[in-house]
Amino acid sequence: MGSVHAAARELGMSDAGVSMHVAQLRKELDDALFSRTAAGLAFTPGGLRLAGRAVEILGLQRQTAIEVTEAAHGRRLLRIAASSAFAEHAAPGLIELFSSRAKDLSVELSVHPTSRFVELIASRAVDIALGQVPDDPAAGTTVAVRPFLNYQILTVAAPRNPLASQPPTPALLREQTWLLGPSAGNVDGEIAAVLADLAIPESSQRIFQSDAAALEEVQRVDGVTLAIGFSVGKDVAAGRLVHVNGPGLQVPGEWSAMTLNPSARQPAASELVRFITTPRCTQAMLRGTGVGVTRFRPKIHVTLWS
Repeated sequence: MGSVHAAARELGMSDAGVSMHVAQLRKELDDALFSRTAAGLAFTPGGLRLAGRAVEILGLQRQTAIEVTEAAHGRRLLRIAASSAFAEHAAPGLIELFSSRAKDLSVELSVHPTSRFVELIASRAVDIALGQVPDDPAAGTTVAVRPFLNYQILTVAAPRNPLASQPPTPALLREQTWLLGPSAGNVDGEIAAVLADLAIPESSQRIFQSDAAALEEVQRVDGVTLAIGFSVGKDVAAGRLVHVNGPGLQVPGEWSAMTLNPSARQPAASELVRFITTPRCTQAMLRGTGVGVTRFRPKIHVTLWS
């Protein structure tokens, strides 16, 4: 947990001031809240519950401040967390089409590992999270999950790569240098799972700042990568890339929307949950469009490498 001194420094208070507030909480709640250990401070069960609730309260405070400010200017704000793959391949088309339906709506997009989605939703740091659902998304009854798009993860190579003309044996796969987008940096993600199943050593993996940059490098150096099927369909059809077939080289994926339960979520999030499964929205995500600058607020805090 840390120390009283560290908490005081972060809050800009004195140690005595923090201790006084803690003493008042202990008296009011009839719980010690935490105890001192050799490693610092450790929560009691009651203190752990209070800490979780405090995170939610702070999230509500931030959300309320944003909503008041936006309302004062006649606008609403929808905060979206997305996986790196969704943010690159599907978010632009979705945001442009959805925000065009409501002239008073602005959208803020931040990129996070999918393992943080439940935390971000439950603490109200974001209104909705879009991407692959974590293996265990349940957080009591706090979070609702709605799948909206199925896709394929394909292995593709440049036409002159050995995998384009030879059987993809395990040895040949491991000999290649795999040029990958940022999703491969998420140890809990689909791309990392495929690489692990193929036993591709980390020394043979290079990660780029975007899937587009990785694909550009694949074509430049006759490399190989894992890509979302609809994003490379045109390149495969035109012969610029070759789809490599074999066991474990093509796996299904699914994107879902994660939100608070309907009674707790903000209206714009409910609107997006309903809209995101429509055929028109699916086409917008698959085809993609540029997002108007007045509609989209990319958040500075982007966590691709956590």
